[in-house]
Amino acid sequence: MAPDTLHGQDYADPALHAQGLYIAGEWLPGTGIPVVDPATGDLLAEVPDACTEQAMRAIDAAEAAAANWRSTPARQRAEILRRWFQLMTEHADELARLISLENGKALSDARGEVAYAAEFFRWYAEEAVRIPGEFRHAPSGAHHILVDHQPIGIAVLITPWNFPAAMATRKIGPALAAGCTVILKPASETPLTAYAMARLGAQAGVPPGVVNVLTSTQPAAITNAMLADPRVRKLSFTGSTGVGRVLLAEAAKTVVSCSMELGGNAPFLVFDDADLEAALDGAMVAKMRNAGEACTAANRFYVQSGIHDAFVAGLTKRMAALRVGAGTDKATEVGPMITTAAVAKLDRLVSAAVAQGARVHTGGKPLPGNGYFYPPTVLDKVPLDAEIAHAEIFGPVACVYRFEDEAEAIALANDTEYGLAAYVYSADLSRALRVGKGIESGMIAINRGLMSDPAAPFGGVKQSGLGREGGVTGILEFMEPKYFAVDF
Repeated sequence: MAPDTLHGQDYADPALHAQGLYIAGEWLPGTGIPVVDPATGDLLAEVPDACTEQAMRAIDAAEAAAANWRSTPARQRAEILRRWFQLMTEHADELARLISLENGKALSDARGEVAYAAEFFRWYAEEAVRIPGEFRHAPSGAHHILVDHQPIGIAVLITPWNFPAAMATRKIGPALAAGCTVILKPASETPLTAYAMARLGAQAGVPPGVVNVLTSTQPAAITNAMLADPRVRKLSFTGSTGVGRVLLAEAAKTVVSCSMELGGNAPFLVFDDADLEAALDGAMVAKMRNAGEACTAANRFYVQSGIHDAFVAGLTKRMAALRVGAGTDKATEVGPMITTAAVAKLDRLVSAAVAQGARVHTGGKPLPGNGYFYPPTVLDKVPLDAEIAHAEIFGPVACVYRFEDEAEAIALANDTEYGLAAYVYSADLSRALRVGKGIESGMIAINRGLMSDPAAPFGGVKQSGLGREGGVTGILEFMEPKYFAVDF
């Protein structure tokens, strides 16, 4: 895609998105946060390091814009979201390259993310005009019951680094469709994409103050300050379970409504009757999307005894053949990890498992040279008490375990504090559904390795979160039901 000749802008240029904080439709210059290319460690740009005072300024801007945006007709809000979708689509190649630069993911993954991210704007452009209500008779016959849904108010949106476009649009789309104004705080590792989203939003017609973007190296301080402000009525967070618990405690002080999409440790179950090649195809998608740096990534592969050895051999062959390199290289299939700390964590988990008796079939050691690279890795014979069996791996490491029967498979799948995603492969659909019902998880993929869809509710149970994003329910996370008792 050529640069935007109308506006003279190339959305793949990091410098374009390092103009400052985005508050009230203006760019407020500043520096302090280096953004680096994880493939090389080279500096891409610097973005501002916001302080608490600037966070309050963002709330002021969101409050100033709230009444007009709330009263903007749903069709008009929908048309703005639709234009935003179109602009993202027009600039898809540039946005994908920008994501690859700051996040490291392979261009193919980045293109997939841009398409997925844009769909949230299209989906919620459609949902904005379908906000539900109720009218019914009270059972007593004394009156009528009317239920309206109204915007919940100013929303603080906190997004992670692994899907810098999609995690932003998955929150901004329903919030704006509902009539809320927002303050987006993206991860410091990948802020450029968030600022690119704001720039495109302005071109799409988003009024000043409706969307504000802050970056900060003091996330706890500015988030706590915003949550303490009575004007903020919603927190939508995607990130680790540990941070989510802290934010829930903070939000409780002012009784702020919370949506939490937290950690995962997805099991991938393969029964003897499964199509082996289809299961391997699905395993590669479920494990290696975004190089394993995804909350829905399959971490624990439970394979029935009759197909176990063939599955390990097939997975090893496929993983070993993947090309590792800079995300911006078109030949790359697996990009770098996000930081050196991420590589160190993978090395520690794998080394500890091997010391406990796990067997390495491919990979298993960090790659030398510049950049933050860890190779695709397959382990089996992993002890069930190894740390890697219970941790959110967040990298290209697949651990394969053997099981004998359905009951054991379900018990193993549920042996985790998480409950976000799970995968089941079997030729027997009734068994797959039965097993899926037995697994404690918010989302189940049957005979496929990709489950995320803007039209479906995304979220988990147990320590994987509260609420749902996407689908017809996602917009209701940003609305309050209001009941009217009416006597005509």
